[in-house]
Amino acid sequence: MKGRGITYGDLAGRIGMSEASVKRMFSQKNFTLQRLDEILTATGIEFDELSAAQSAPTLISHLTLAQEREIIGDPRLLVVAVSAMNHICFDDIVRFYDMTEAEVTKYLLRLDRIGFLELLPNNRVKLLIARTFGWIANGPIQGYFRHEAAADYLNSRFDGEDEVMRLVNVMLSKQSGAALLERLKQVAAEFAQQHQHETRLPFDQRHAISFIVAARPWVPQAFKALLRQP
Repeated sequence: MKGRGITYGDLAGRIGMSEASVKRMFSQKNFTLQRLDEILTATGIEFDELSAAQSAPTLISHLTLAQEREIIGDPRLLVVAVSAMNHICFDDIVRFYDMTEAEVTKYLLRLDRIGFLELLPNNRVKLLIARTFGWIANGPIQGYFRHEAAADYLNSRFDGEDEVMRLVNVMLSKQSGAALLERLKQVAAEFAQQHQHETRLPFDQRHAISFIVAARPWVPQAFKALLRQP
C-alpha cells in the first residue's frame, strides 16, 4: 500500500470502514480471507505480489540530481529509460526506435550502473524503481518535460481520438480546493496502477497516452491588468 501511495484513510474510504478500525485491523494482523480479498481489490494489489514483496530489493523513489543530469544529457538514454519505465521490452525498443541492439544494450548497462534497473540475461530488464517513483521536483527531467509540454504537447486542438482538454475556472473554499487536489492525485494514481496492470499486454495492444494533472491559483494576465488598484 505504501508503494502505491495508499494511506489507511484512503483504504478506509474504499472498503467502508473507519480509519481507526482499519489501523486496528492492521496492527492486530487480524484479517478474514473475505476482508483480505476486499482489501486487495480496493488497492489493486495481486495476491502473488504479497509473497513477492517479502524478498523484493529496496526500490528507489527518486534519482539523484547528478543521475538525472546524466540521463537528460543523452536523448537516447532518456528514451531507453522511459521505455523501460513503460515496460517496453528490448526487442520492441529496437524495432520502434532508430537504435541498434548494441546501442540499446549500452544504454541499459548505463541505467543498470545508475541503479535505475537491473539488466538480466537475454536483455530482460528488472526495474529498481518504486511504484511511487517520480522525477525530482523542478529537476532536470521534469524541466525538460515541462518545456516539451509547452512547446509540443499543448500544440494541439485536442479534438482527435483519445484526446480531451477541459479548462475549468472555479472559485472554491480552502477546504474544497484541498479536496480537489486530493482527487486529482487519486486519479493520477489510479491510472498509474492501470498502467501496471496492462504491462502484461503485447506491445501492439498498448499506445502511449500522456496526461497532465495540474491545478493552481491563477488569473489570466489580461484580467489582472483590469483589477482596480487600491
